[in-house]
Amino acid sequence: MPVMPPTAARSSLRLLGLALFLLLVTGCASRDLATRDLAPGEGLTIERALILSAAERSLGTPYRFGGNTPDALDCSGLVSLAYRTAGIPVPRTADDQFRALPSVDRARPGDLLFFDTAGRGKASHVGIYRGDGQMIHAPGRGRRVETAPVEIAYWQERFLGAAAAAP
Repeated sequence: MPVMPPTAARSSLRLLGLALFLLLVTGCASRDLATRDLAPGEGLTIERALILSAAERSLGTPYRFGGNTPDALDCSGLVSLAYRTAGIPVPRTADDQFRALPSVDRARPGDLLFFDTAGRGKASHVGIYRGDGQMIHAPGRGRRVETAPVEIAYWQERFLGAAAAAP
């Protein structure tokens, strides 16, 4: 087996390193929906823990347009219910929530993720960021509150922004 001269080996390693760096930078730059999980030891505030607990208890609840009780929920009703559990009032509709709540650059667990699923340029869907690239949301008629990955193309293409109403 032929041995590469030391300068050729270093050049190959530099090229490989540069290629990996560019791949990493390009991959990060193309992400629209930015999320941030908690660092070890960072912990959740009590409000965020309550929001996530209420949202997780709602998993499997049937969807109903206008629903905001434990018996039936729509997407913004899920948010209203979960945030009400934590003592945080929020507007009722996804678009009102999107317009009224303080936006954040990177969502943390318990923050809200807003989407334009109707193609009208306004928030028509909202989910609660759970962490680990997942959100809890009420997807629509005939379905139930579920967990969904936020990194799939459908959500990425419709993402409007994130908001944090909880400390």
